[in-house]
Amino acid sequence: MVLILSVTCAVAVGNLYFPQAIVPLIAAGLHTSPDAASMVVTATQVGYTAGIFLLVPLADRLAHRPFLVTLLALTGLGLLAAGCAPTLALLVAASGLIGVTTVAAQVIAPLAAGLVAADRRGAVMGTLLSGSIGGMLLARTFSGTLGEWLGWRVPYLVAGMVVLLLAAVLSCTVPATAGASREPYRTLLSEPLRLLRAEPELRRSCIYQASVFAGFSAVWTCLALLLTGPAYGLGSPAVGMLALVGAATMLCTPLAGRLVDRRGSDLVNLVCLLGVLLSAVVLAAGASGGVAGLTALTIGTLLLDLAMQSGMVANQARVFAVRPDARGRLNTAYMTCVYLGGSAGSWLGVRLYGRAGWWGVCVLVALLAVLALARHLAALPAPRGISTAKVAAGSRRRAGSSSAYGSPEDSTAIASPSAGTSG
Repeated sequence: MVLILSVTCAVAVGNLYFPQAIVPLIAAGLHTSPDAASMVVTATQVGYTAGIFLLVPLADRLAHRPFLVTLLALTGLGLLAAGCAPTLALLVAASGLIGVTTVAAQVIAPLAAGLVAADRRGAVMGTLLSGSIGGMLLARTFSGTLGEWLGWRVPYLVAGMVVLLLAAVLSCTVPATAGASREPYRTLLSEPLRLLRAEPELRRSCIYQASVFAGFSAVWTCLALLLTGPAYGLGSPAVGMLALVGAATMLCTPLAGRLVDRRGSDLVNLVCLLGVLLSAVVLAAGASGGVAGLTALTIGTLLLDLAMQSGMVANQARVFAVRPDARGRLNTAYMTCVYLGGSAGSWLGVRLYGRAGWWGVCVLVALLAVLALARHLAALPAPRGISTAKVAAGSRRRAGSSSAYGSPEDSTAIASPSAGTSG
């Protein structure tokens, strides 16, 4: 069951990422510009964000098996429609539908957590995350290679048939489970927004991961344009082969989880944000082309993938520790913010690439990392050697405020040195 659910996560997440590798092929096939064709990627991510917000909360109310099967069936039909789309406008519309319905991975997580004993829950969650990472990485290789050989439509058609096959398998294998909540749909939709307003730890986790994921999406959306452009002159399979380097994240994510358990989320976030900043510097060298440039792109994308996935572990650990009784709705709020950041990153990245080239994309990644890093450093607790009273007194003298850092959550962090960590 865990294997089947992991494969489902891989396929569902892969649907978000495989169009990134075939944007140039779509542009050539539909006789449009690469900038216009990149709207396919943006539409998929925007749709996914909407699906997380509108559909994932229903996992607390509906029976999981029919809900999952329906989502997969709609996704499969959307992929087949995209593969047959005669115009870019229809392809973008189908991509939006694919994004909305391919949220199976976010529904599977709470389902799997309820199917296993508490002492196996962490291992199962790690396996599902590894499946998602594998799908994200392999999808680009799959679509780039298949698209180069047989055209851009074939990856969509093959993916559609695979998703429909998975829907049939899950209809026979997933245990029958009932929803845990009887709250009306309107209440389920509004609860994530209330949590965002009420929980500062949720807000800052959203800021960190949305910033990093925006840079991540900008890089991978524009990478196909760089590699197939005059600097390198490579084909679409090159993007997929470069993505395979990120397979190391499947091994490093469990290590990041254990580090979060031992040292807390804040330390892992700090290392990850510094890693994103370093990756922007390394990636900038990729603009030169040649073997040296390709080496820089390989190292830079690996650093970025490691930082993004490890940061996801740290931020989700912090988020799920906020309120154990509302983890589904917390995850909805968190993932909605993350994919809004990813959608904005794809859109901004393509615009900057068109105006400033690869350098502009790297500057965007660095700027996002610096902004998130500044927010993170401001949220860290005061050194233990400084008493709360002294810090508060100094703050009153400087700003006339009763809080050492000027916000309720920072005052709490000073009062408790362990605040802000998942431990």
